[in-house]
Formats: sequence, C-alpha cells, structure tokens
Amino acid sequence: MVAAPASLDTLCINSIRFLAVDAVNKSKSGHPGLPMGCAPMGYTLWDKFLKHNPKNPKWFNRDRFVLSAGHGSMLLYSLLHLAGYPMPMEQLQQFRQWGSKTPGHPEHGHNDGIETTTGPLGQGCGNAAGMALAERMLAARFNTDTHQPVDHHTYVLCGDGDLMEGVSHEAFSLAGHLRLHKLIGLYDSNRITIEGKTDLAYSDDVKRRFQGYNWNVIDIDGHNYDEIDRAIRRARRQTERPTMIICRTHIAWGSPNKVDTCGAHGEPLGDDEVAATKRAIGLPPDQTFHVPPRVRELFDTRAKRGKRAAAKWDRAFAQFRAATPEKAAEWGEYFTGTLPCDLEKQLPTFDPAVPLATRIASGTVIQALAKAIPNFVGGSADLAPSTKTLIANVESVGPGRYAGRNLHFGIREHGMGAMLNGMALHGGLHVFGATFFVFADYFRPAIRLAAIMKLPVVYVLTHDSFYVGEDGPTHEPIEHIASLRCMPNLTLIRPGDASETAAAWLTALRHTDGPTALILTRQNLPTIDRAVYPSADNLERGAYTLWQSGEGAPDLILMASGSELELILAAGKKIAAETNVRVVSFPSWELFEAQPAEYRESVLPSTCTRRLAVEAGSPFGWERYVGLAGRTHGMTRYGASAPYKVLGEYFGFTVENVITLARGLK
Repeated sequence: MVAAPASLDTLCINSIRFLAVDAVNKSKSGHPGLPMGCAPMGYTLWDKFLKHNPKNPKWFNRDRFVLSAGHGSMLLYSLLHLAGYPMPMEQLQQFRQWGSKTPGHPEHGHNDGIETTTGPLGQGCGNAAGMALAERMLAARFNTDTHQPVDHHTYVLCGDGDLMEGVSHEAFSLAGHLRLHKLIGLYDSNRITIEGKTDLAYSDDVKRRFQGYNWNVIDIDGHNYDEIDRAIRRARRQTERPTMIICRTHIAWGSPNKVDTCGAHGEPLGDDEVAATKRAIGLPPDQTFHVPPRVRELFDTRAKRGKRAAAKWDRAFAQFRAATPEKAAEWGEYFTGTLPCDLEKQLPTFDPAVPLATRIASGTVIQALAKAIPNFVGGSADLAPSTKTLIANVESVGPGRYAGRNLHFGIREHGMGAMLNGMALHGGLHVFGATFFVFADYFRPAIRLAAIMKLPVVYVLTHDSFYVGEDGPTHEPIEHIASLRCMPNLTLIRPGDASETAAAWLTALRHTDGPTALILTRQNLPTIDRAVYPSADNLERGAYTLWQSGEGAPDLILMASGSELELILAAGKKIAAETNVRVVSFPSWELFEAQPAEYRESVLPSTCTRRLAVEAGSPFGWERYVGLAGRTHGMTRYGASAPYKVLGEYFGFTVENVITLARGLK
C-alpha cells in the first residue's frame, strides 16, 4: 500500500468506497472488491478530468465513461450520486432491489449518466471503442480549423476478466489499428477472479499485448492518486494512439482480512469485516451510507465546473452555427434522428423479369440509402463483396482517416457487434454491420445487449440457409433463425424477394426502439410482379396475404418467409383446383405480433386449421401459427455440401413435396 494522498482526496475516495461497501452489505449480494480497489481511479477521473454536466446528462460533447467491469456497478452509482446526477441516497440503499435504479449491473436508460449496459465481460471494451470511433468520424465531418464542436474522450474501466474475453481483443486490436487516440483505458489489474488468483488461467503480458495493438501503455500503482493523475494527463496528450493505463491494484483495498481474496470479488464483506475495515482506514464503524459535508462540497463545486463547460460549448456551437450554416444544417440531420420524408420514393424498384438474390437487392438499396441519408454508415466483418454492403464511391474509414462511410471490421464479428452498439449509443450515426447469417453466433452477446438497450442497429445477415450450397454445413444456418427469434426486442425480417428487401430496409430504419436483423439469400429469387400481387409495403405488418385462389375464408393456408415464398406460391397455384388456398408471405414474426388482433385474424383466420409453414431452417416455433392441426416443413438436420438446387430436392423443398404435405393436412 502507498502513502495516503491529501486528506480531502482520501476522504472522497473512502466515501466512494463505503457507499459501495454499505450498499452491497445491505443488499447481501454484489461485488464490493472492485469499487474498493478502483475508488482512487474513479475519483481522480471524475474529479480532475471527466467532462460532463449532471444538469444536462445528455450534453453531446461530454466525455463518455464506460464501466466495462459492470459487476463493480456500485462504483458507478456512488460516483453518480456524489456528482449530482438523479441518483439519490435512497437508490443506493435499494441496490439490487425490485424497482430500484441501481440494478446489479449498470443498465443504459435506467438512470442518467449510465452510458451503456455492462456486465457480460468485455462488452464495454467494444462499446467504448465504438464510441471513440463515432467521435472521430463525427469530428472529421464537422470540425474545422476554428470550430471543434466534436471534441471529447471515451474512458473505459476494465478488469482482468474483460481482458480475458475475446471481444476485448477484437475491439482493442481494431481501435489500435484505427489510432483512436481519444480512447483511454484504465485496467484494474488486481489479479483476482471468482475462482482464485488469475495465474490459474492467465499469464498474459498485458503491456506487450497492447503495445502490439499499437496502443500507448502506461504502468502505474492504481492506488496512488498522483500517479493516476499524471497517467491520465499523459494519455490525454496522445494524438496518435489509444492509451491503456495498467493500474496495479488490490481487490478490497483496506479490508484487513479480505484484501486480495477471491471472496471479496463477489460476496459482501459482512458486518464485522465492514466495521473492521472502516476502523482500519479511519472511518466511524457505526455510520453507514455516510458522506462527510466536505466531500459533498467538493463534488458540488465539480458539478458547477461541468455546467460551465457545457455552457461554454453552447456558446461555441452558436458561433459554429453562424459561421458554417451548411454544416450546422447537416448537424441537425445527423442528430435529430429523422429520416428524409420522401425516403420511400428514393428507394429502387425491381424488374419482375429479373431474378435477384435478396443480398444483391439489399446492396442496391444500400446505395440509395447512402445517397439519401448522409450519416448512414456501416461495414462488414471482412465479407463486403459477398454481403454486398460496400457503399460505392465513398472512402473507407482507416487509420487517421475518419471521413469515410465504409467500416472494415476485419474478421472480428464479436468486436463488430460490440462496436456497433457503442456507435449507436454515442449518437449521430445510422449504423449497420454485416456478415454471413451462420456467424451471428459469433456476436450473439452483442446482439442481445443491443436488444436489451433498444439500440437501432441494423444487421445484414446473408447466406441465410442450406441454400448456401457447396460451402457445406459449417456455413449453412439451420437453428439460427429460431434461436434469434427467441431474443426479446430483436426484430428479424426475412424478405421473400427484392421488393420486400427494399421494404425491409425501410422498416428497419424506421424502427428506432431496438435492433433489426435482415436475413438475406445467397441465391437468386424471382422478383414478384407487384402490379399483379399486393405491394411489398405490406411487409411492415410482418405477414400479409400475397395471393388466394378463391373468395372468402380459405380452406388451406400456405405460409413462408424468404426464399420459400416462391415455393409456396407455385404450390398454391397448382393445388388451387382442389381447394381455396391462401398464400401468406410471412417475413417477420415480430412485426406481425405487433399488429392488432383483428389484422392477425384477417391474415390467419382461426376457422382455417389446415395450415402449412415452409422455411429452410429449424421448424421450432412455427407451432404458434400452424396450430395443432397444421404442419411445418423445415430442417431438423444440418445441411450438406452440394449445389443448392440438389440440396433443395434432397431436403424436400420442392413444389411437389409441398403439395403432398398440404394434401396430407386434415
């Protein structure tokens, strides 16, 4: 342990520590060790450097602070409370309780000042990298020699567990490559995990690792206020590389019996040890949730400083607006989140005589969207030629080059997902990311967090079924669509032709309350003649009647998504002489479930129990739409390596088999 810093600083640090300790102890669950060890880092950053305004928590040019080690949430809650955010003491006292604003891990949107939802380790690292990338991209668009409306840092506090997770490697590797110099990491190197000391499974040379990533690396005593101060100052002077400050710490610092123990990671200290620790560091052992008046005065002063910084920015922004009206108008387009009112008219139409893979149709739509929406940006995990997601005639983002619109994430699906979340959280950009559908498994945790946070990220997931063909079962998604449909607040859209693909993009961009996944084909599909059949705009309702052979209620309903739409349409027309058959295009369960009950009944009338769903994926879940008397024709095995038409025949995705299955319904 090092000598204590100045007395007021010590008092502030210990107040942060014991707000956290008392909250965890009262809750009888939580993680006291990290807040106790990291309180000096948190205090120094928030006291000296973090540019923020508790009176306007969403001030655009604030610095972002990401607690990637989200299990240490009480560190953040304590800082928010002291800094003057709407985090009253009563909320700290209700830590981890029903209805409180202090859940076990930080949740974005739950309270002001929480920049992202963290807890799954490593995700915050990727979020922070995405925020830093968004800052640089917006700075390249709006800053001039005389006006810099975009100028802030992103700080991320991460731990041993974060740096073991693969997503941190992916995101931090790319951050170093892109030279995101306004990204600063504080690594809580306490060398303890739940099972014991980190040397059970971890012996990385973190300094050399980050030097290899092209980061600036600083190694300090994480309990020494002055060293933390100097390190952050050095990091902020960097103009070429992000900085990782390796902070050597002791988990549960100050605890006589639990310092440097794995028990302190995720267990309350207990009444006796809390009292012993308070005595050891000079606090009254009988006081809980206590903040000395001098500490409150200091934080009140810091809050006023933040308010002044925001007011100064407001004045500078007014000058920016007056001096550069064109840029100011564009700023409004970027940050209002509104889409062009005539966007639908700017989308391409498709020739019914030309078959087209929905991934190719999507690529055509992307070009139109890029022309219409200046802040529409995105990229792929090294698959843009196949996913058709490269925006034409614009630059790519690269090291020191941030004005472009094409993002190259490399073969880093998980890092891509976490960074997209960070970019969406930062604000100012419409973002999308692409890969093969089968690789959604590689960034599923980031998709899930986007769904929890209700982030408007769009995923372009191509090569959507066994029709991938020759690449074989490793690249042919089977269970993926069913597994993603299980995820609350994620909207999946699997369009059945090029026109539905355009409608799917429009629907995705209009959906601002959660992520959307577009599930697209590798192979060509017929383009449905919308002069004959209903408009593809009906896609926004999730399902609609594409064709029916007779009037009134149907006797048979065939339903499908994606590439199987052409199949059931052909089968329906062949069987029409035998029965009144309805063909339903069903691109999105989630959109359909959001419709009024009357509409859902009009598409799938309960009087018709002869129902067949066809989808080139797992049949799991279709029971809700086909009912007990119906049937789903899907895939209950993995695919194979062969030309896709051969696979379609072998797996029974033929007009003849669909008719046979339909005839078998009672």
